[in-house]
Amino acid sequence: MKKLIFFLFLSISQITFAQQKSTLPKGLVYLTDYIPHIALDLKYFTNHNFVGKQIDGYKANKVILTQRATLAIQKIEKELNKEGLGLKVFDAYRPQTAVNHFKRWAKDVKDTLMRQEFYPQVDKRDLFKKGFIASKSGHSRGSTIDLTIIDLKTKKELDMGVAFDFFGEESGHGYQKLHTTQKQNRIKLKKIMEKYGFRAYSKEWWHYTLNNEPFKDKYFDFHIN
Repeated sequence: MKKLIFFLFLSISQITFAQQKSTLPKGLVYLTDYIPHIALDLKYFTNHNFVGKQIDGYKANKVILTQRATLAIQKIEKELNKEGLGLKVFDAYRPQTAVNHFKRWAKDVKDTLMRQEFYPQVDKRDLFKKGFIASKSGHSRGSTIDLTIIDLKTKKELDMGVAFDFFGEESGHGYQKLHTTQKQNRIKLKKIMEKYGFRAYSKEWWHYTLNNEPFKDKYFDFHIN
């Protein structure tokens, strides 16, 4: 009887797991199903971001991407691993719910909790105008990713000059006032991302979108669970 109950429990657990997997829209996958060891640090799942609190729609430290983008990232990770390097992902698929949270935050000009760290030289009211935040984000299409390179032994991020989500000219690919190593690190990331079909966003060294993204006009709004 106990064995029967155990097998029933196991079967139900497997069915539940399969149902959870199937909740993603067709064409979207969990990145760690393809690259189990990849480093994840979803800033919007934490309080350490430009808003200063967990963002609506981010309910787990999980990365979701289109399968097409995932397969490209898999190739990039494999190539970097040969050099003792790897990727760390800060953000990928982003629900429209989260974008709406950013919009509400931006309208509250008195909320400048994280200004010193993330936008010290930019007026909060100009973040949309300057292109640091969008009312409709390419992330919501599932083929845009924010990431950096890490040393696999130390787990430390390579020096890119400024951190992820720093809103300022220093984050742009055209910014020249960087040390040689910082420039080389940005170029390394850009070259390998472009090699496997991604294009850079000029204002953010960490932001890349797959060229042949499958959902060019689709903005998803399911939560990250």
